[in-house]
Amino acid sequence: MFDLESELVKKREAGLYRSRRVNAAAQGIHSIIDGKQYLSFCSNDYLGLANHPDIKAAFIQAVENYGVGSGAAHLINGHSQLHHDCEQRLAEFTGRDRALLFSNGYMANLAIASALLGRSDLVFQDKLNHASLIDAARLSGAKLLRYRHSDIDQLETQLQDNQTESRKLLMTDAVFSMDGDCADIASISALCARNNVCCMVDEAHGFGVLGEQGGGLLQLLELNQQQVPILMATLGKAVGVAGAFVAGSEALIESLIQQARPYIYTTALPPAISAATLCSLDIIQQQTWRRQKLAELIDYLRQGLSQLPYELMPSKTPIQPIIVGDNHRALELSDGLLAQGVLVSAIRPPTVPVGGARLRITLSASHEKDDIDILLRALVKL
Repeated sequence: MFDLESELVKKREAGLYRSRRVNAAAQGIHSIIDGKQYLSFCSNDYLGLANHPDIKAAFIQAVENYGVGSGAAHLINGHSQLHHDCEQRLAEFTGRDRALLFSNGYMANLAIASALLGRSDLVFQDKLNHASLIDAARLSGAKLLRYRHSDIDQLETQLQDNQTESRKLLMTDAVFSMDGDCADIASISALCARNNVCCMVDEAHGFGVLGEQGGGLLQLLELNQQQVPILMATLGKAVGVAGAFVAGSEALIESLIQQARPYIYTTALPPAISAATLCSLDIIQQQTWRRQKLAELIDYLRQGLSQLPYELMPSKTPIQPIIVGDNHRALELSDGLLAQGVLVSAIRPPTVPVGGARLRITLSASHEKDDIDILLRALVKL
């Protein structure tokens, strides 16, 4: 028998036990937990679109026309016209030949690695990559080589030391989800080109937020499909909906359709998700003020935090972590903020390295500077 109880006790004692809070409000900057309203700084709804009236209307109309469930996998009978239109729009939005929808980012990353890699192949990853990228590499059976966070010199050494005839794939986050900093994709892409390595970038936290039209870090850096052949991004963060997609060449997308088990054997997303995504993409592209306001709020928060005795990370994105170190102290600070009506999550290992426990503050375009002032005053009291 498994001794599950003792393992749970150990997690509590180490300050690693995780609990869910039940939110009774629509996604936004205010949460209702146990009947009390809280000002929230822990959502990935960066542009404030998860409860946008136009997106909700598009979703509701699509339910009227297409029903709720898709009924089957894309290759059986679940690929609707809305799915098809959404994929074409995502390809256009990212400047790539084609795009392919997935139920979530985890499945999309698993699909990329499992379809493209085998036991004789190599995959290179940043040590702070998201768990889905790490798991994808491990499950592919390929040899996984991890380089120190953002250490381009070590990556170059690894690439030069592994000049084999096998297939080689580099997988990296664009924006690192717990630190908020950006990968040096320009340098990484150049290294990959020189060493015959395919470059894949996970834009989960950059898509919608970065770039002139919200196309992500690749758009901001003006890196095209030839320089970064594989782009993955999620639709449940800045886009405010659900799901994910992979974008790239015709050959890449056809290969995923033919070989990616997470795509072949998964029921398609509800068609209404695609309708909501189409509406959201229009808003992201047209309402540039959302990204401009977000940038102003980030600067305002960082200026305020710099006056407090907390360690900040070099992040210019909506993810603004405060490094605490000790697991129990991070929980105490999170609970202390909660007592003052402010919701900020304590992030602890294994999500972050041991000794890297933190408060992960995330901003939304729906926040105002007055909201940030409330957060700063609450931190001062702690």
